[in-house]
Amino acid sequence: MFAFLKDLDTDIRDALLAQLRNLWTHTSTAIEGNTLTLGETAFVLEEGLTISGKPLKDHEEVVGHAKAIDFIYDLIGRKSDLAEKDLFDLHKSVQPERVVDVYKPVGAWKIEPNSTVIVSGNDQIIFEYAPPKDVPELMQDWLALFQNTCKEKALNREDTLMAYARLHVSFVSIHPFWDGNGRMARLIANVPVIRAGFPPIIIPKERRQEYIESLSEYHLSVGTVTARSELLPNTDKLGRFIRFCAESWSESIKLVDNARKKQLERKTIERN
Repeated sequence: MFAFLKDLDTDIRDALLAQLRNLWTHTSTAIEGNTLTLGETAFVLEEGLTISGKPLKDHEEVVGHAKAIDFIYDLIGRKSDLAEKDLFDLHKSVQPERVVDVYKPVGAWKIEPNSTVIVSGNDQIIFEYAPPKDVPELMQDWLALFQNTCKEKALNREDTLMAYARLHVSFVSIHPFWDGNGRMARLIANVPVIRAGFPPIIIPKERRQEYIESLSEYHLSVGTVTARSELLPNTDKLGRFIRFCAESWSESIKLVDNARKKQLERKTIERN
């Protein structure tokens, strides 16, 4: 059992997990353009029904993301190390729409370059992620970073936040898949967070622009990562992203606090 669920009655614990799943799934998919609202996301996941007029792809995305969260929870409960195959399986969950295109593999590393446009002041800059040929080596480095991070004992809140930021930023810098990298990063970087006893850090969809800008600021400061460069060349430039993540954490922490308040109210009534 995760530490943030400790001492909660079964029904309150299950309700809290459902709240976190719904919010995490809704925000992460909405950041990427999913049109389902929080209420619609919860309805799809809890009732197994579709929303009239909404794209099938949007339904598949939220169901896939919810399965990916279960995968993350299972991973946290395991004693074995994270492997390349685990990342491929996770990618198959967050990328449920099967594209019949050899250049867009699902559950495998990208084979074509990918990039994004970063706006800095009045300039528009084409920023390239790691070259495809370097991805296998870089992801071995990333997996080593992940294992070392998760082996650290008794992480406090500040260290946990740093662990999340380092794993998140380095994964996005590589952009190892043709699509789904943001959702993957927001999932897998939460493993040390939950292992340390905290609820997941959930990025609000309403702050999507700030999220992208804080990541872009770091990318521009360090440049394109390659197999010949450091995976995290300048952690001093992570300040803005860390502050953003700290603020974003408040929503899931509030859900946990509300669940504990409900538990306390129930115990008070039982004693009286």
